Order: sequence, then C-alpha cells, then structure tokens
Amino acid sequence: MTTRLIFTADDFGLHPRVNEAVEQAHAQGVLTAASLMVGSPGMAEAVAIARRNPGLSVGLHVVLTDGVPVLPAARIPALTQKNGRFRDDMAGLGLLLALSQEARAEMLAEIRAQVALFAETGLIADHVNAHKHYHLHPLIGAALTQVAAGAGIRAWRLPAEDGGGRIQNAWCGVMRRRGAAWGLAAPDRVVGLRWSGAFTAERLLEALPRTQPGVTEFYFHPATSDDVPGGAPGYRYRHELAALTDPRVIEAVAAIPRGGYAAMLRA
Repeated sequence: MTTRLIFTADDFGLHPRVNEAVEQAHAQGVLTAASLMVGSPGMAEAVAIARRNPGLSVGLHVVLTDGVPVLPAARIPALTQKNGRFRDDMAGLGLLLALSQEARAEMLAEIRAQVALFAETGLIADHVNAHKHYHLHPLIGAALTQVAAGAGIRAWRLPAEDGGGRIQNAWCGVMRRRGAAWGLAAPDRVVGLRWSGAFTAERLLEALPRTQPGVTEFYFHPATSDDVPGGAPGYRYRHELAALTDPRVIEAVAAIPRGGYAAMLRA
C-alpha cells in the first residue's frame, strides 16, 4: 500500500485573510484541498480563487454552529439565536436534535441548502465535512451522508487520529461503515486534531516521517493574520500558513503523491 497525502485548509471563505492564505499555500506550498463555508462573507472571493486555481480541490464545510446560516433564521428557529447566527451551545443543540423532530427537519433543510448553494458555484465538490466536526453527532452525520450522497459527493472527513481519543476513533470507525453504505469514502487517518490552531512547521516535519501507508489527511487553518474576524481566539493562523509553505516541508513531500480527496482515495 502506498502513502498518499491530502493537505486541507478549513474555513475557506470565512474572511479575505483566510482566502489569501489558501491561495498562497496552494500556489507556493503543499496545500491540495480546501473546505468552503458557503454562508460566509468571503464566499464569492473564495469561489473566484478556486476557479483560477483548478488544481485546488474544494469541498463543502457544512456549518451548523458558530456561523451564519444559508436559510433565513426565521425558517430554522431551533438552530439559531436572536442575532440570526447559529447557536454556539453544541451540546444543547445536539440534545435538542435528539428530542425534536422539528429541529431535525430544520437541520436537514439547512444542510440541503448549503449543498445546493455549493452546487450553484459550478465547482465539483471534492469532499464534505462539518465545522468543528459537528458531523460526529449521529443525527447530523446521518443527514449529511444522505444529502451528500444524493448530490454526488463521494468523500468526507472522519477525524480519527493515530494516538487520539479511543472513543472518538471507535465512533469514526462506525461512521466509516455507515458512510461507505452511502458511497462516501474517507482518508485512513487525520493528523492535526491535537494541534488545531497551532499546527506549526516543526510539528508537521515531526509528523511526516511517521506517516503510515494509505491516505492521510493533514488539516490546517491558515490565514495571513492571527486576528481573523469570526475566527477562533488564540489560533496561530500565520504559523499554520508558514507550515504549509515551509521549504523543508515542500522538500519532504516532493516525492509523495498528494492531492484532493477524490484523487487520493481513488488512486
């Protein structure tokens, strides 16, 4: 089994500083994929960047918390706050989804709306995942696999990291089987969970030699500044951009196949 790599940037479209970093990391570094937030302020710019960089594989970063919905907030009151943004209490919303058929219907409608808006861009959806890995919630994951499969999406992220949490990795194994039933494949492992917001070049250079055969996804949150409006407090966005463009990293992966989900999972 050969080693194949995916380097993904999350939150594409969140802000121009993120978009600029994604293009820079792809053109001057090792970035091969990006996950687009279709309801975010920088979406149009992100789509333009994707179009002029056809080698960048773009997928959908479904947002159901800590963001702005695609549907009017009045249509999805169970999911939103008075300010029109999604609820930020993931545990509370997760419980409501388990208890309320109406909330589940709203969640399904919002996922469908985001998938449809992505399709309107004309980009081919390389993969799908969810902001803050909220698709680990079984009801969200089930809805996402159904809608994604219906839209022809054939890959998704399952955040199972070698040496990571035993329960989360075991649950990802269950989701892998459920996703496969809908035709969705996933990389064998993800690297970056433990360093989310602080994935430096030194950490990447340390991780690369330990990469096992199969498909490994390294995921990042690059930006050209650390003060990204709407971003995560304390994230070292510039360090993650620097990791993706570090000459040592570029040299280290030069001979290893890398690309988007579709290319690497079908290789």
